[in-house]
Amino acid sequence: MRTVTVFAPASIGNVCVGFDTLGLALPGLGDRCRVRVRDPRSSDSVVDFETVTGQPGTEPLPEASQSNAAVIAARAVLERVGGGHVEMSLHKGLPTGSGLGSSSASAVAAAQATNLALGNPLRPLQVLGCCLEAEAAVSGRHADNIAPSLLGGLVLVRRLDPLDVVRLPVPEGLTVVLIRPNLSLLTTAGRGVIPESMATADAVAHSANLGSFVAACYSGDLDLMSRCVVDPIAEPVRIGMIKGGAEALAAMRAAGAIAASISGSGPALFALCRSKASAADVAEAGVAAMQSAGVEATHVVAPADSPGAREV
Repeated sequence: MRTVTVFAPASIGNVCVGFDTLGLALPGLGDRCRVRVRDPRSSDSVVDFETVTGQPGTEPLPEASQSNAAVIAARAVLERVGGGHVEMSLHKGLPTGSGLGSSSASAVAAAQATNLALGNPLRPLQVLGCCLEAEAAVSGRHADNIAPSLLGGLVLVRRLDPLDVVRLPVPEGLTVVLIRPNLSLLTTAGRGVIPESMATADAVAHSANLGSFVAACYSGDLDLMSRCVVDPIAEPVRIGMIKGGAEALAAMRAAGAIAASISGSGPALFALCRSKASAADVAEAGVAAMQSAGVEATHVVAPADSPGAREV
């Protein structure tokens, strides 16, 4: 029977201006899942979870099927195709509580590997629906991490029911800086501080900024992008949960970032930059600010237009 291994990248959720609606794939960082089909004709949907390994500092997903995003996503694929029996091994490259879509990467890698091992019967949007089931079970029903992890690039989630996503163009040269502090912040904690409502004036301004961001993506207008990447929803209530976070964002903006904010629920931070050259200065400023606050941090500089899940 066929064995398939898929790598699914990390992602930046929200991208500051699009709470639960915008996501950006990150190259290099991510999870890897190997799936072997034991019986494609089984009427049951069975996932034998064999092993979980992880890079130093990562925390593998639990083996209990009800709390393991990879198992939930793979089983959802099997259920959609009428059943099957597969074996799965997962290698975690992302720690939980990192703000980089750890559960999403596991779900995407498992769902896509299962789909490909079965002969690719599901379309990308159907695979995405299977991943959404996993996200809903472990970290909340949102697709701003799973969509870019599967499809790559910058993705707008227009709707969840039914799923409707749009891959946005990435302006030429746009580069992302990721700051990874040696901290952990669970998604449930980050979502727990989000206000249930917002003032009408804030809602209007947020809608205008999100629309302007999409316009900037299509026009390549980075000056417009710099004016509209503002977060009135999550950043004000989450940044205090990240030691050194406010100082790092201020330092990256002062160093020339187009925009800087929290990646997902945090504690990772990100910045958008005009070029790889300017991104180097921004990354240095962000790490230095974190270290001045007593927090060790590393950085990643990468193109903002990166591939999604792929067989390896």
